[in-house]
Order: sequence, then structure tokens, then C-alpha cells
Amino acid sequence: MEEAVEAVVAAGVEPFPTVDKCDASGLGAHTSVVTDLDGTLLRSRSAFPYYALVAFETGGVPRLLLLLLLSPLAAALRLLASESACARVLVLGATAGARVRDVESAARAVLPRFYAADVHPAAWRIFSACSRRRVVLTATPRVFAEPFLRDCLGADAVAGTELATWRGRATGMVRGVLVGRRKAEALREILAADGDGGDAPDVGLGDSRSDYAFMSMCKEAYIVPRAPVEPLPMDQLPRPVIFHDGRLVRRPTPLVALLVVLWFPVGLALACLRIAAGALLPMPLVYYAFWALGVRVLVRGAPPPPRAERAKGRSGVLFACSHRTLLDPIFLSAALGRPVAAVTYSLSRLSEFLSPIRTVRLSRDRASDAAMIRDLLAEGDLVICPEGTTCREPFLLRFSALFAELTHEVVPVAMENRMSMFHGTTARGWKGMDPFYFFMNPSPAYVVTFLNKLPPELTCAGGRTSHEVANYIQRLIAATLSYECTSLTRRDKYRALAGNDGVVATPKPKVAS
Repeated sequence: MEEAVEAVVAAGVEPFPTVDKCDASGLGAHTSVVTDLDGTLLRSRSAFPYYALVAFETGGVPRLLLLLLLSPLAAALRLLASESACARVLVLGATAGARVRDVESAARAVLPRFYAADVHPAAWRIFSACSRRRVVLTATPRVFAEPFLRDCLGADAVAGTELATWRGRATGMVRGVLVGRRKAEALREILAADGDGGDAPDVGLGDSRSDYAFMSMCKEAYIVPRAPVEPLPMDQLPRPVIFHDGRLVRRPTPLVALLVVLWFPVGLALACLRIAAGALLPMPLVYYAFWALGVRVLVRGAPPPPRAERAKGRSGVLFACSHRTLLDPIFLSAALGRPVAAVTYSLSRLSEFLSPIRTVRLSRDRASDAAMIRDLLAEGDLVICPEGTTCREPFLLRFSALFAELTHEVVPVAMENRMSMFHGTTARGWKGMDPFYFFMNPSPAYVVTFLNKLPPELTCAGGRTSHEVANYIQRLIAATLSYECTSLTRRDKYRALAGNDGVVATPKPKVAS
């Protein structure tokens, strides 16, 4: 079969039909599929953006700059030498000296969101229809692609380029790049390990001559053409990407990566100026200072009046907010024109020092937290984010019901933000840099939407349970933002992204002997 394919190629004829000729209705639980990744299962033929993401997450701007400097060499080698030489240069720039656990962490928490936005619809139509066995062969390092392919696309086996390591760090070298005949050899090893050495895969998918070797081993094979297509909508994937991490908002093509490197020092200086304005100016002026410095604050709805203008003897208003970044309470205070205290589960010492409003840490002990919130409400208004952690995608996590038990003066607030270059949240990195990254965006924006205060009959004072109140507020905010409600929690997020429960252990005081 392979010799016949080579003869057809030598004659200048495409040996395989295009993927649109495949009838997916005849595929199912009895069929297996083998596919390439870049240019086949993914629309983009270039893996540079994924190397750039790993480079930035493991080494910041210096490593991203190194990768950019090496990228022209990689492109020239791909054209003049081989795909293997190109991959070796990219691996060297992206991973040399990086800790293996950092590379694995980025692959698990950062790359899936960008891979999910680049799935080829025609290839996915075939891949998803074959459910007996799904195999992916790729020149990309296996550690990059495997978490996404297995967890989000349901791949059963993934073979890719293996990174060389030494004492827990990547050397920048590889143990053979998986291209051409190496893909066919990897497929034979997978079939032999499964006891299917004599049973050829039913369908093969590829996009270039580098894939012909393994495609010729399949009973039928199809080429994914290079014509531009729209990506598969992410909500059609078997498992949506709700949680993801990483600092970069846009897919870092070479041009975007260059803009990030050039903007970074300018953005950092601008962020320091914006943070200083928010920390040093009186709160009534912060709103205008932000606008003057390029930070847009849009206020919608009718915020409640200050406590001094309300009836005497009433406790403070509790603002129940959706949670996008740790800056939510600050932008709510800017929208109100007065500082409002906030409670938080985790806040870095640096962020606490720079905060222009009072912040109080929750202890995660229900009784003590309830007593503290009551005391704060007796003093004035209070901001709380019942989700307990941030979520970047249009989903709301489960709302904790504790706040609903403590007051019936509840004002739901829908918070949303817009960032064009950097994310202002992290689950894996140092949270002290979160406000800096948010304010490093050229023109970040916050939209603060005040909803009507809950009527008494919809609070615990009206006979509702605290869970009913919390769920009602979650649905109300979700409807305002066109988000989807979930039952996911802070623990689910941190287990997915960081491999822990998101709880920072408090060091115990030493007992004097």
C-alpha cells in the first residue's frame, strides 16, 4: 500500500480523497480513527502559538523573546530542510531549562482553551463519529497536546515528540521528532500494545505528505484541505473548557507575541501609574482618574444611596457580586463613588497593601465568618463574591448561601470585564501580580450593573431558605450577563488547574519552649 501511494505521489496525483468525501453516517462504535494534529484535527498548520504559550508561562517575556528570535530560523528550516528540524528549534526556544512540572502545568491549565478554539469542523465530524478507538499522532511534544486530546476530545492514545529531561528540567532537546515514517512506527507500536497488530485502523486523516506513511496503513484515508474554515464552536465539544489559566488573552501568533514583548515594559509602567491613582486618590475621584488613564468604568442600573441617606438603624447593604477578578470590589466602589469594605478568601499581601478599600479575610470557619460579616454589616455596606473564586468563561459557579442567612438587605451586582492582552487572574501563579496584569492591558474595561434590591419576600426574612436565595441571585445575575449557571465550586477549579483544593495553609505559630 505504501509503495502504491509513493507511486501515485511521484505521478503528481493526490493519493487520497478530501475529507468532505467521507460519509460519517457509516461510522460508529465499530470503527477506529487515526489522525494528525496540526492542520488536520486543528485548523492551524503552525504550532508556534502553542510553543509561545508554554514559553511565556514557563519563562515570561525573556523566554518568549528567545522563541521569537528563533522563529525565523525555524520557518526557514521547515521550508529548506525538514519539519523535524523546525520542531527541534521551537522546542529548544520554548522549553530549554524549564522545569518539567511547569511545562506539564501549562499544558494542563493553559493550552486546552486555545486548542479548543482551533478545532477543524470537518476533521472533528469524522473523529467524533469513530468511537471504537481514537489515536492522534503529532510532531508537537506529547506533553503539550495530550491533556487536551484525552480530556476534551476523548482520544484514547496520543503519540508525539518526547522531550529530553535532566533532573526535572527540559534540556531543550528531543528524543526524535514524530514526523513521516516515525508516525507510522508509533502507530504500529500502539496497535501492537493493544493486541491489534493485524487489524488496520478504519480511517486515517492527514494534511500533508508527512502523514502519508501512517495514512497508507488505514483501510481508508482522507486529506484535510488547507482551505480556511471557521473553527468548531466550543460548545459542540464533548467537554467544554470552563476553567483555564495563563496570562495571555489572544492566541500568540508571531505578530501577537511580538506586540506582547514590545508592550510589556510600557504596560507595566502604565499599570503602576493606574494602581497608584486608585490607591492614593479619594474614591470619588478614582472613577474619573481611571477614565483619564484609559480604564473604562461603565455603570448600569441604580445603585443604592449611601448609608447616611437611608433610614437610621438599618444595617449596611450587602452587595452580592459575580466574581471576575480580585478588583471587583474596587470597581464597585469606584462606581459608587465611596469605599465599600470587602471580604475575600485569598488575597496576596501586596494586593492587600495596595488596596484602596478595606479587605477582610474569611477563615473558612462558618461560625466565625458569619459573626465577622454581621459585624461588618453593622458598620456599613459590604461586598461579597459568593462564588468564592473567579471564572473567565461565561459561567457562574455555585453561590455560597452563607451571606443570605445574615441579612435581607441584598443588592445583586453583575460584574463583567474586558481585557485585550493579559488576564488579571491566575490559579497557578503569584496572585500579587493579578492587578498589575489587569491594568497592563491597553484599555481595560469594567461593566458594573446594579440590579434591584431583593424584595423581603425573596429573602430568608420572607421564609425562603438561604440556598433558595443564593440560587435565585445566581440565576438573576446569569440572566443579566447571558451566562450559564453551574454547580461547580472553587475546589473544582483549583483541582482542574493547579492540582490542589485552592486552600493556602496558614502557618501555625511556634510554641515557645
